[in-house]
Amino acid sequence: MNFLAGQVLAFDKPYGITSFALVNKVRWLLTQRMGGKKIKVGHAGTLDPLATGVMVVCTGRATKSIDSLQAGVKEYVATLQLGATTPSYDLEHPIDATYPTAHITRALIDETLPRFVGEIMQVPPAFSACKVEGKRAYDLARRGEDVALRAKPLRIDEMEVVEWDSEAMRLTLRIVCSKGTYIRALARDIGQALQSGAHLTALRRTQVGDYRVADCHTIESFEQWLQTIEIETDL
Repeated sequence: MNFLAGQVLAFDKPYGITSFALVNKVRWLLTQRMGGKKIKVGHAGTLDPLATGVMVVCTGRATKSIDSLQAGVKEYVATLQLGATTPSYDLEHPIDATYPTAHITRALIDETLPRFVGEIMQVPPAFSACKVEGKRAYDLARRGEDVALRAKPLRIDEMEVVEWDSEAMRLTLRIVCSKGTYIRALARDIGQALQSGAHLTALRRTQVGDYRVADCHTIESFEQWLQTIEIETDL
């Protein structure tokens, strides 16, 4: 197998590490296996540290395919806690506000969710990799600076309720969407549309383009697999 000529690999990113850290680990494993030879490695779509699931990683000349791979459809399973918000709209930060939930019913949820299907505009989270005057929004937000981001167009193809716990006010959704969708921001907007608040407590990406979780390596299985294959170190 020739990783320099280019390979497209799918990984199941574990909880708690950045996309950058996963790419670095893959690059290091390949470099070690190839006797120290340097290799270009990149990913086709970031996942937040607190999210898990499919990350497509390209090596060598296949990194030229990153843009087209990023354009593929993405599927997520997201769990929202209703009635409370955090600054990052997930568990990276503690709850900063609570809201009424007594009025929220399954009927209200079913009535509300279709508003978010189709072509929509979405304001990215302040804690995101979007750039503001050349600086990452999350760097500004973590310094306590106000971050003003513009709404961007995107498409939600499907959204369905996987589970609804009315006692815990916990809602799990399956979401099929376009590139550039922030599921954390979607949680924020759904909470507001329900006249309450919401934040993510779990997020798993189950598909990127043609790649699903079943097609993925873990870091551990990838390391073991590398020891079983023949690798070419020249183009």
